[in-house]
Amino acid sequence: MSLLADLPRLQREAPFTLPIRVLQFGQGNFLRGFVDWQLDVLNERCGLDFGVVIVRPTSRSTAPLLDTQGGCYTTVLRGLDADGALKTDVRQITCVQRELDLAVHFADYLALARNPDVRFVVSNTTEAGIAVNDHDGYADQPPASFPAKLTRWLFERYVYFQGDPAKGLVLLPCELIEANGRALHSAVLHYTALWRLEPAFQVWLDQSCHFCSTLVDRIVTGYPTDEIEFLKMELSYRDDFLVAGERYHYWAIEAPPSVALELPLQRAGLNVQWVADLTPIRLRKVAILNGAHTLLAAVGLLSGLRTVEEAVLDPDLGPFLRATLWEEIIPVLPFPETESIAYVDDVLRRFGNPHIQHRLTAIALNMESKCLARLLPQIIRFHQTRGRFPMRLLLTLAAALQGIAEPCDQINHAMGAVPGMQETVNALRARIAAVGIRTALHRAEVST
Repeated sequence: MSLLADLPRLQREAPFTLPIRVLQFGQGNFLRGFVDWQLDVLNERCGLDFGVVIVRPTSRSTAPLLDTQGGCYTTVLRGLDADGALKTDVRQITCVQRELDLAVHFADYLALARNPDVRFVVSNTTEAGIAVNDHDGYADQPPASFPAKLTRWLFERYVYFQGDPAKGLVLLPCELIEANGRALHSAVLHYTALWRLEPAFQVWLDQSCHFCSTLVDRIVTGYPTDEIEFLKMELSYRDDFLVAGERYHYWAIEAPPSVALELPLQRAGLNVQWVADLTPIRLRKVAILNGAHTLLAAVGLLSGLRTVEEAVLDPDLGPFLRATLWEEIIPVLPFPETESIAYVDDVLRRFGNPHIQHRLTAIALNMESKCLARLLPQIIRFHQTRGRFPMRLLLTLAAALQGIAEPCDQINHAMGAVPGMQETVNALRARIAAVGIRTALHRAEVST
């Protein structure tokens, strides 16, 4: 019998004394390794008392509730510092007070709406989570969709507190869609109209609640199956909810200054930026980080590589990525070059993290939509400002399309709108097929 079988399970030692200030939709690894981790750090460093109740956005999960460990769990975050040394941060998260399954705890869920301490709502229900339908009913216990569940809860709060403006909420969706705050607001209004809720409720939503768009950035890999036995020995306990990820974190929130005062994450030394407009920050992330990911997946898979780390360290692909960033992406972004260079340095350091096994096959999912969002805008921006094509980015696009017999209409339309682009991409696709991706990489360097 393994000695590890006798290790105790992690259990809460701190009492449940935190007031519930945050309602969180989503029990997954990302929110627990990103938002809840930050709230826990905030409580410790600033002497605050943010308690969290987690709501499962769907009732289909058969996984045990976090309550089986008293709401606490461990984060193991690793990353390279500025000198390239590996750093590991281990933390027991205690800010979560309870987890609710609405198929069982719907009455408790509505009771939370009547709790005056709740001020923030956080969500991460995947990109498909902020979606509406016409069949969720007000009387459903619970409704199926996340926005319907949220609308029912918000209306319960509005009615109980008789529309008191002071009982409005700050909503911080973390779903990876553009303008996620406005999308969530629109989804709630859909159910407000569908259920014919009183007009004053919409006024309360518009005037007393802040639906803030956000942009999140941290790689959270979840439960580290491959090394869990080693971690159990290191920690001297078992934790079935342990979350692993990278040390780097960044959260940009589009909100009025008053909200930043209520949630002083920066005061705790956390990498949070409160802004009036997320547009430029999103552009930088999509062009540099997401664009680099797409390049590594498109070219790396054709090169026989498996992970981001392997691709960055590859003697052909690593230099190709760096040259693309320095010469074809940074120069045409509307930001100070020093800011972009610092951001690229952070990105490359994260990509080289040996403890983040980010598979290229995962990044390559939905490749056509990623080409439309991440590669083509940058290619067109470069062509418009420089009057020539960025040949490394065009080769990346050709590599991404290599396994697609006929690109979708949107890609063909975008390429056809720039004279010569489609012909050049087709020629590069033929070159890759004829000589292989590595030879094509070298030729791209010579011709650039």
